[in-house]
Amino acid sequence: MGETRSPRDPQEVLPDAPRSPEERRILRPSQPGERLDRYLAASLGISRTTVQQRLRSAAVRIKGASTLPSASYRLRGGEEIEIDLSARMPALETPLPAAEPIPLEVVYEDDDLLLIDKPWGLVVHPACGHQAGTLVNALLDRLPRLPGAETIRPGIVHRLDRETSGLLVVAKTEAARRSLLDQFASRTVDKRYEAVVWGTFPRGPVCCAENVGRDPRNRRRMTVLRAGGRTALTEFRLIDQHRGAARIECRPRTGRMHQLRVHLSSLGHPIVGDPLYGGARRSESPRLLLHARGLSFVHPGSGARVCFESPLPKEFLTWLTRNDADRS
Repeated sequence: MGETRSPRDPQEVLPDAPRSPEERRILRPSQPGERLDRYLAASLGISRTTVQQRLRSAAVRIKGASTLPSASYRLRGGEEIEIDLSARMPALETPLPAAEPIPLEVVYEDDDLLLIDKPWGLVVHPACGHQAGTLVNALLDRLPRLPGAETIRPGIVHRLDRETSGLLVVAKTEAARRSLLDQFASRTVDKRYEAVVWGTFPRGPVCCAENVGRDPRNRRRMTVLRAGGRTALTEFRLIDQHRGAARIECRPRTGRMHQLRVHLSSLGHPIVGDPLYGGARRSESPRLLLHARGLSFVHPGSGARVCFESPLPKEFLTWLTRNDADRS
């Protein structure tokens, strides 16, 4: 007698029921080698936990495949991936974030989006070790009906490291969320950072195109990889040279985890205040001197390109002044 399979058997033949455009998304990855769950999480702006739940619910299919893909499936590049966003999911393994009355510095707000100037030290969304006190908890207190409410990242379309301050855009509607996610995925969002780095920085434009991936010797870190990893491109420009340190502009053209920190460390100019990639140094700063200063994108409602800027935190110039005095 043949074996009877449960609806979530990983070898189950995929159904071919039609879905409306509102219930599904079609993605076509161009780069091979990345895990499917990581790719979907980054492309859709949801957590890997949520992606894995979609996979377990038979909500993800690869065109031409006869079986359900697993979370660890490695992309070949060029596949057509369909994800059903309306599929019923099993219970979340982690609780949804709760609203908390945490003050936020709002730069701009309209019916479609919200611009936040995130302070250093604030975690963007709940994660291991940070289930409360995050930017998402604060957003839910201000806007209880953010899109993606069934996830731990409602309204979030990109993120900043806990140690990084600066501009972060939040989607207030599902249409705005889809528009902004598409813009980040297609790399049409212009992001501009400022950083204070160690050493004498070159005066001409500097470009780093080293692939970035998980450090095999320390899973907490990312690193430059000669083979494997993900394509990463950053452009740098010197603003001011100081005594043993420089203030620079950074323009990431891709959005890899810790990309700026890894690229600058690989160039021999780690960011001041970065113990993970720079090590302890004399005259160290109590915070990472990296700030998301400028953000430009096409407004999801008006279709016009909009530009926003955040002032440089006072700690940057204070540290540079003190460092120059210490070295004189």
